[in-house]
Amino acid sequence: MRKRFFGLMLVALSVAAPLSAAEYGTADEARAMLDKVVAAMKADETKALSMFTAGEGGFKDRDLYPYCVGPDGKFSAHPTLVGTDAANIKDKAGAPLGQKVIEAANTNPDQVVEVSYIWTRPGETTPIEKVVFVTKIGDQICAVGYYK
Repeated sequence: MRKRFFGLMLVALSVAAPLSAAEYGTADEARAMLDKVVAAMKADETKALSMFTAGEGGFKDRDLYPYCVGPDGKFSAHPTLVGTDAANIKDKAGAPLGQKVIEAANTNPDQVVEVSYIWTRPGETTPIEKVVFVTKIGDQICAVGYYK
């Protein structure tokens, strides 16, 4: 009886572990979403920016979402920051996050680059490392990030 109980507990733990990992987006999923962002922007920029902000069309998945910064330096798509000057955004360690993202995209306009920073995962209080994949699409800088 005892062996069977422990065997069932091990099975339950092995099933639960992958489920908790799936609670958050991965690097591969963030990169795939950015590829989808690029396609949507090329098809219809105005519609795409609206969808990103609203989290529609698969552009909100757990803690993954895209954001974009327009040529004026302000968020043109973001769940909460549309119209905010991106250059003024600092990470939780005080580093110039917005400036780093803008500079990375402008320095490598035809590439996807990674920018790391410290941020707090939604619903949590301890800041951790977050990485965004950033690329420039026309005059927009778009990114999708995941937590490490």
